[in-house]
Amino acid sequence: MKKNVTISALLITGILIMINILSNRYFLRFDITKEKQYTLSKATKNVLKNLSDPVTITAYFSTDLPADILKTKQDFKEMLAEYATRSKGNVNYEFIDPGTDPELENKLAQQGIQPIMISVREKDQSKQQKAFLAAVLKYGDQEEVIPFIQPGTSMEYDLTTNIKKMTVSDKPFVGIIQGQGEPDLQQLGQLYQSLSVQYSIETVNLATANEIAPRYKAVLWIKPVDSIAPDRFAKVSDYLNKGGQVIIAYDAVEGNFQTAQGSPTNQDMTTWLQTQGMQVEPAFIIDAKCGTVTVQQSIMRFPVQFPYLPMIQSFNGNPITDGLEQVMLQFASPIRPSGDSTQQFTSILETSQNSGIERAPVYFDINRKWQDSDFPMHKLTVGAMVQQLRSGISSRLVVYTDGDFAVSGQQGALPDNVNLLSNTVDYLCDDTGLVSLRTKAVVTRPIDDIEDGTRTLIKWLNFLLPIVLIILYGFIRSQRQRAIRVKRMQENFG
Repeated sequence: MKKNVTISALLITGILIMINILSNRYFLRFDITKEKQYTLSKATKNVLKNLSDPVTITAYFSTDLPADILKTKQDFKEMLAEYATRSKGNVNYEFIDPGTDPELENKLAQQGIQPIMISVREKDQSKQQKAFLAAVLKYGDQEEVIPFIQPGTSMEYDLTTNIKKMTVSDKPFVGIIQGQGEPDLQQLGQLYQSLSVQYSIETVNLATANEIAPRYKAVLWIKPVDSIAPDRFAKVSDYLNKGGQVIIAYDAVEGNFQTAQGSPTNQDMTTWLQTQGMQVEPAFIIDAKCGTVTVQQSIMRFPVQFPYLPMIQSFNGNPITDGLEQVMLQFASPIRPSGDSTQQFTSILETSQNSGIERAPVYFDINRKWQDSDFPMHKLTVGAMVQQLRSGISSRLVVYTDGDFAVSGQQGALPDNVNLLSNTVDYLCDDTGLVSLRTKAVVTRPIDDIEDGTRTLIKWLNFLLPIVLIILYGFIRSQRQRAIRVKRMQENFG
């Protein structure tokens, strides 16, 4: 008996040692989330596989963190472990608490890393505590800083894009058209910051440039407001004819909150787009799913739903919108195809099932009582792509009928507004698949947006499932004990 016990103990000890050795060499976890948040994408695996030199990642996290933020630290640590495994040792990492070293805190401040203030409850009291959630990546003599790892965001996107930014030798060029009253790069700050990770951004002035250089993998034309001369359209057409890719976000109509009136605008652009396979109607989209405007009555200010600000929350599976949660447009217009069989029209962005069109000019009545009958249409296209084939050369033109949604500082702008335009550039230019990472984290998923039947099912499952599991366990245990008693009562037992 002693010999058997000793052998069993040695076997268990050996198995545990082997599991420990294997767990240090191989990283494995199961991901049952809908968005596969804990599964590395193919794009990340390719970036890690192609590392020629080691990447060192120093994670700066405080130790005494509340449970919700501590989960962020644990998720980040597990992701780094998987990066190390997938890179075959080319990713090395360590965790440091800067709160114990004032000199280190000062050094991090010079790198742009500052502690954040978080609320912590202790003995039924709430207090403010500073915490670090940051990382510094090093590759050779290059360094990239992630100053704040925000809970709920896509950690994989931040890590992979920063690694790629350090390791890529030549960034592709993307042009941003200027010269017709468009917002400058400073006004497009969020978009510029997002795109500059993977691309070299340059401005293209159609007034002075002889042509749009073929080195640009894509060009963006965002919110032109001045009249556009035919020769400038000719330069864009020539770029497309040579296989270029153009993204346009412009206003076919404009609304003035001061005068409460809306009218058509940018007729030059609307006319030119018709020659490129896009028919944009100079009318206002209205949508029952919409943003709000703030109205002041007496001394009170309160939000009022404004159907002229369509809120896009349902997407049609296009790779450009994959992972987006919601996009809000301002005074958008409907698009439909106008080309021939050589032009392939693809809808990218569509309104909800309860939408409508109001033709300009329009008077905005804040006090209007909207009815279901005001929204007789559904899934109106407000963003589309036309792929053209000329003389064996393929080009792509993407149009969004709102020029404001990606401009920094717009009232009510959502994070996915910039993500939409960044995703469009990635889709047209990037063949690595990083477009899927930017929106991998869940931004918003309110239960109010779930269908009534699904919401009721979830509530009853949350209530009944634990009870059913307990009853089931009790029944199985009871049956097992009963079987043991019956077996013991048999004459030949023992």
